[in-house]
This record gives sequence, structure tokens and C-alpha cells, in this order.
Amino acid sequence: MKLTFLGVRGSIPTAGAETAYYGGNTSCMLVTEDDWLLVLDGGSGMQNINLGGASYSRVDILLTHLHLDHVQGLGFFSPLFNPAMEVHIWGPSSATQSLHSRLSRYLSPPLFPVLIRELPCKLTLHDISNSTFEIGPFTISSQYVIHPGPTVGFRIATKHAVLTYLPDHEPALGSSGLLNDTKWLSGYDLVANADLLVHDAQYTRNEYSARVGWGHSSMEDTIRYAAMAGVKRLLLTHHDPTHGDAQLTEIYNALKESVGQPLPFELAREGMEIYLP
Repeated sequence: MKLTFLGVRGSIPTAGAETAYYGGNTSCMLVTEDDWLLVLDGGSGMQNINLGGASYSRVDILLTHLHLDHVQGLGFFSPLFNPAMEVHIWGPSSATQSLHSRLSRYLSPPLFPVLIRELPCKLTLHDISNSTFEIGPFTISSQYVIHPGPTVGFRIATKHAVLTYLPDHEPALGSSGLLNDTKWLSGYDLVANADLLVHDAQYTRNEYSARVGWGHSSMEDTIRYAAMAGVKRLLLTHHDPTHGDAQLTEIYNALKESVGQPLPFELAREGMEIYLP
């Protein structure tokens, strides 16, 4: 399983020299195995997907939720405009509107000049909830997690490795922070014993104290959460748009000193490529 990080920024793209190292594009990842391609979220990093001469005839887009920073790249994804391409979009169910209706609010004027029904690809939309489904060599579990609006995380398993993707998640929300009883811990079944966890870590501990309930995690809580779940490796993502490269590196170095190293962890960076296992 090959992973390519195309966007690791949270909330809004932040292009500029001060974010060039970690990257300024919002959430998007590629996952490939054999001849199958998954795109995790459709943030602004999606514009940098280049299939080149690859012979893909199908692509599957897995959306954790429909906040703008996770869908703003959809309208610039070239396979959607290719009549020969089969595109499947998987996203969380809502109690009030279908996935098609909610995506149409963005992929339509005045926000976007092309209507979703006018896209020439062979498009199929899938409403998912606490679901398990298969795409080629991938067995995928989705589960609702704590974040404003319908939001899911994904556990993506092949014969050889398990990736868990939770870019927007606040598992410590509650009167006492992270629960010790994992039975009640948001997203725990998705995370348990994963080879790699890519998880929201937008804030420092001090920043988080003033932002409880916003749907994002502190770095310290994310590290503790991953350690509780037996994760083998952790990548902290959804970097705050106000944190430039120098500040992120300073925060990361201080974090290693303060929490030790209960498991290998680092900051996700745009352009990273990882092979699992």
C-alpha cells in the first residue's frame, strides 16, 4: 500500500514561503495498491493529483465530511471531466439530505460553474454510515466520529497493512477529556492496532483549552489516543493555518521532550510518500 500526502493543512489553504515545507493545501491523500486508487478527502491538495500515463479506469473518493476544506478540490479533479472514467464518491449519510443533494450545493452556481449532473464521467455516489465495504483489494470500515456535522473516519485494510484516517476528530470532548474505557472512546474500533494512524492534531495543549468543542484535537491528546489504541506509527495532520513551518517545527520539538515517545510520531508533510507495511 502506497500513501502520498497532497494536503495536510486544516480549515483553509495557506500558500506562502512560511508554509512551504509542511505544505499549505487542505486535506487530501492518495492510497494505491496494485491497479486500484483511493483518494481520501477532496481538499485543495486534490488539484495536485496527476495520474500521468497511468491506466486507471476507476477512482474512488472517500470523503470524511463535507466541510469546504475537504471538498473544495473536487471541481478541479480531472477524472470527473473524463467520459471514460468511472468515479465513485463515498461520503457520510445525513438524516436530512442525500450525499448528492449536499454535494450539489457546492458543485453548482454560484459557487461553481459546473453542475454535478453535467459532469461527463460515470459518477456513482454512495451514502455511508457505520459501514463496511470493499473496493478492489481494500476492505474499508467507516464510523461516525466526533466532529460538527456528519463525519466519519476510515479504516483501510489490505492483506498486509492497516491505515486509519481521521483528519477531523475530537475524541477528548467531554467533561473529563479522553476516556480510559475504550468502549466509549470515539473512533477506537477504527484505530485499534493500526499500522499507521493519520489523525487530527490541529492545536497545542494551550490552544485547545480555548477551543473545546470545535471538533479538533490537541497534539498531546492525539498521541495519548494513539498509544491507548496500540497504533504502531502516528502522523499528526490538519495543521492549524496560523502555524508556519518554523512554529510547527518548534512545537514538534517541544512535544517530543514533553511527552516522550510512547510510539513513533511525526508531523505529516505535503509530498510525503509512505509504503505500508
